[in-house]
Amino acid sequence: MKLRVLVAGMVSTALLLSACGNEAESDGGDNEISLWVQTSSESPEGQAMQGSVEKFNEQFKGTYTANIEFIPRGGGGGGYEDKVNAAVSTGTLPDVLTLDGPNTAAYAESEIIAPLDGVISNTEDLLPSIVEQGTYEDEMYAVGYSESSVGIYYNKEMLEQAGVDLETLPTVDEPWTWDEFTQLSEKLTDYYEVPAIDMGLNDNSEWLMYAFSPFLWSQGGEITSEDGRQAETVFNSEANMKAMSFLQHMLNNDYTTISPAENGFETGQYPMKMSGSWTMEQLDTNYQDIDYDIMPYPVSPDTGELVTPTGSWQYAMSTATENEEGAGELIDFLTSTEAVVDISLANSVLPSRYSAIEEIEDDVSPQMNTLIEQNEASGKARPVLPEYPQITRSFQQTISGLPYYEDQAGLQELLDEKAKEMQTSLERRE
Repeated sequence: MKLRVLVAGMVSTALLLSACGNEAESDGGDNEISLWVQTSSESPEGQAMQGSVEKFNEQFKGTYTANIEFIPRGGGGGGYEDKVNAAVSTGTLPDVLTLDGPNTAAYAESEIIAPLDGVISNTEDLLPSIVEQGTYEDEMYAVGYSESSVGIYYNKEMLEQAGVDLETLPTVDEPWTWDEFTQLSEKLTDYYEVPAIDMGLNDNSEWLMYAFSPFLWSQGGEITSEDGRQAETVFNSEANMKAMSFLQHMLNNDYTTISPAENGFETGQYPMKMSGSWTMEQLDTNYQDIDYDIMPYPVSPDTGELVTPTGSWQYAMSTATENEEGAGELIDFLTSTEAVVDISLANSVLPSRYSAIEEIEDDVSPQMNTLIEQNEASGKARPVLPEYPQITRSFQQTISGLPYYEDQAGLQELLDEKAKEMQTSLERRE
């Protein structure tokens, strides 16, 4: 699983075209509901989606029939997004479509997706992060069918060999501070003479925003102001300087690296790795000799607040639909407890509903339960902004730029520059 944002060209051209007045043609009458999804029919995610659609068709037989079309994403997010782009321009959007969490605001602002008022059953059962990522200007536009999170994977044998008592490692209830995590990293780096942890710093994609923004939030920092109109004095704040200084310190002391060995953790070269639940599946399938566990994010020593990343793909109703009732029934069904359980177990992803968590907690590994527990306790969605593609690009460039600014003055210069870039993007809409 990779979390990527829509390419900038999509937002600057087709995505910003208004979809008002689009009329999707139906070949089968008002009872047919068209659904586009971003995965392949052969993938575990796709198979779970297909199964849920078949259950929907059985339950609503004689009333509605959903037709699912699989449009796998290509390199750089192409394929699926390209087809959505084209459909916006030609007025051929489906009744229901999937979209990545951070793109809710851009789709809603462009009137590509419609509000879901009164559509979703038992919204109180949804995790707060799911509601947060799907809400724009106080209206829910999309509903996540799964969640995600990131933890610190560690090789139990390598830590014990280096003299680390595994019983003293942090838990979700008692996370370690950045200082404590730095001490562990120093110990492991000195013992193995390699970086202690692969943090994915060579992945110049949405991963950098997704995985590293929680460090800012733990310190009390933000990316933009609450109203989403201010980045200067916010992104380059003292709080964010402290958070970035922690990451800079990890790099300066070679506790982590911008050029990690490929599959370094999976092959036993590095003792730790920062990653999401998708790595769990890879380890359990292809690297079964690695005895691993997961610890939660380290936290700011000033606040002690655990904050972790969230966000994944969602279902939304197209403004082009002529069958709002049927589209709403389909979205509600595909985000029900049963459907969420099915896709969580099939695709090794976190559930988006509390009720689904209760159903699967005895059926998943302790490592997965750690991520689920962490997500429940501390998950926070990325900013819901129409300008998100520009904001995340500047954030990613900030993280990528850390190795080139080794002192505080340089770091402040970097944050000032990127805050100004973000501010320019925010002001273009005003």
